[in-house]
Amino acid sequence: MSSLSPTNPSTTALSVRRSRPLTGAIRVDGSKNAALPLIAAAAVTGRTVRVERIPRSTDVQVMLALLQEMGYVLTKPVSSSDGLQPPEADKVDVTAPSHPNHAPDLRAAATIRASYYLVPALLQASGRASMPWPGGCSIGDRGMDQHFKVYEQFGDKVRIREDGYEIRRAAGPVEKVTVDLPFRSRGASVAAVLRAAVADCPLTLRNPNTSPEFSAVLAALGTTGWEVCPGTDLIRLTPPVARPDTPLIWEIPGDKIEAATLACAVAATGGRGRVEGIVEADVGPVVALLRGLGILVESQADAMHVQADPRTFTGRPLRAVASLDPAGLDADFEPPLMALALGMPGAHLFSDAINPGRHGNLLAQFGRLGATIEPLTPTECRLTGPQRLTGATVEATDIRTGSALLIAALTAHGTTMLRGLNQLRRGHADLPAKLRSLGADITEVSR
Repeated sequence: MSSLSPTNPSTTALSVRRSRPLTGAIRVDGSKNAALPLIAAAAVTGRTVRVERIPRSTDVQVMLALLQEMGYVLTKPVSSSDGLQPPEADKVDVTAPSHPNHAPDLRAAATIRASYYLVPALLQASGRASMPWPGGCSIGDRGMDQHFKVYEQFGDKVRIREDGYEIRRAAGPVEKVTVDLPFRSRGASVAAVLRAAVADCPLTLRNPNTSPEFSAVLAALGTTGWEVCPGTDLIRLTPPVARPDTPLIWEIPGDKIEAATLACAVAATGGRGRVEGIVEADVGPVVALLRGLGILVESQADAMHVQADPRTFTGRPLRAVASLDPAGLDADFEPPLMALALGMPGAHLFSDAINPGRHGNLLAQFGRLGATIEPLTPTECRLTGPQRLTGATVEATDIRTGSALLIAALTAHGTTMLRGLNQLRRGHADLPAKLRSLGADITEVSR
């Protein structure tokens, strides 16, 4: 299987004009943030796993290409048993290699943040993981110290290099492991669980991440026979007594961040739309904040209906404070909410201490559109709306800044030129096309 190319890769910029109210229904893709750890989890099962609803975003395609380089067999299933139907593009069967590549070329791992999820699979295949430092969005220091401490708890040896890191698997069997995380890191939580799967040993994980993306990994391991006792403060995993021989089919949940972005775009333009393919609980924090602003939101098990009516706007302040607490706001929700708040009455506060460099990206780019946002600290800011924005040339410096700029551009007077689409494509296969289907005036600009 060859990796899929991003949609319209020749497009280098987007011309965005002030939009009429967006209307209609749209379905979100599978979640990039959930797909990456689930694909890595499929690689350590030792069985063929069918992963469904795979998004075509660049980061996910890079992850699949890295698995192929490691020797994994990736095939696209067909929709009928006779094999006459075309392959289903959003489904991939991941099969462990009979002859792993012990010297894979993993240079592409430096282009995505989530490449560190592949360490357990590398340890399983050859006992050694030699990786470049991960890339991804430039949004502040997101070190790997907690990841390394997880592997050391399993007895693995960690060596830091200038150009990357190397982890060597513990020589003997691992009886049981307890990992106590100082904060609820999703990456370190996934590392602990997948490393336990490779060691086939019991794991006690304290202060775990509680995001839906991590919960999806736990649920997936449960289908392989692992006993999972989840909790807010402590999770226990016990290896299978018997391993089910039923086919393993894992479905990636809908992208909650894409759903929030589309909902904010509809609301910002005064429109009315239905966002489908979601998990209601995953978007609950955003729904609550939108309702607090006076935006009418009806949520269902797999969809939400958004309607913006100025007559219902409350003028209440929006407090979007990112947090890793179980009931906290996912940091990736904050940028689209900030773009929406620029047009909403009230004094609004935003905070994201999880990604300390993100506000530097967001505020600078919004400023090009004429936004006035007061930085309180490097990770906190406030603004008062509504504000009048004017089209300008802006840059998608990271995935979420790019999607937030699309929302702001739809409300700005004149034309906005959005560059840096390689960043936007990393997280969304084609967010502009989704917005166009709702009526947005977005034109692709090629070389």
